[in-house]
Amino acid sequence: MSTNFKTYRPYVSPFDPCKPILEKAYSTPPNLYMGFQPPNLPQFTPMEALRAGTLWKPLFDTWYGPLEPGGKGGLPQ
Repeated sequence: MSTNFKTYRPYVSPFDPCKPILEKAYSTPPNLYMGFQPPNLPQFTPMEALRAGTLWKPLFDTWYGPLEPGGKGGLPQ
């Protein structure tokens, strides 16, 4: 099963004056995991689609990082 959040471990220099970030996360869009767009996908209402940025519910991505407030997802307010 694929997830929308991936993590990686960046290089940490011994000469970096800042505290190292040992693990970083990023979000991948849901359309990467669909080989094609099947017919009859469920749709948002027009107002919800404008807030969500997409018409189709399976292609909606929360755009929040795992450490940001609101990281649980849902439609943007």
